Amino acid sequence: MTDKIVVLNTCGSEAEAERLARMLVDQRLAACVSIAPRLRSFYRWNSAVESSEEWLLVIKSSRPLFERLCAALEGAHSYEVPEVLALPVVDGAPAYLDWLQASLQTNLEEGSATE
Repeated sequence: MTDKIVVLNTCGSEAEAERLARMLVDQRLAACVSIAPRLRSFYRWNSAVESSEEWLLVIKSSRPLFERLCAALEGAHSYEVPEVLALPVVDGAPAYLDWLQASLQTNLEEGSATE
């Protein structure tokens, strides 16, 4: 098992998806964010079943950065209760995992510093 995670997040527009993806990569909270466009989500909200078109963010990060990543998403997201689900990365190609680590904040004191 690695300390790497994939975080899932949905948002309501392409513009918001791009804004959030850039923010996370700029702050080095994510090494990469992939955007899957125009999904249809069905969910219960305020006692009713709703349906909406959404964009899925697939965020590659690490467990030590999850708390900051979650706070950044919650602070910048348009949803009242944004989806933020972290899935563990059991294993991966060594070269990809090395690149992922090199692309993330290496010091948790960096905050939103970029290189």
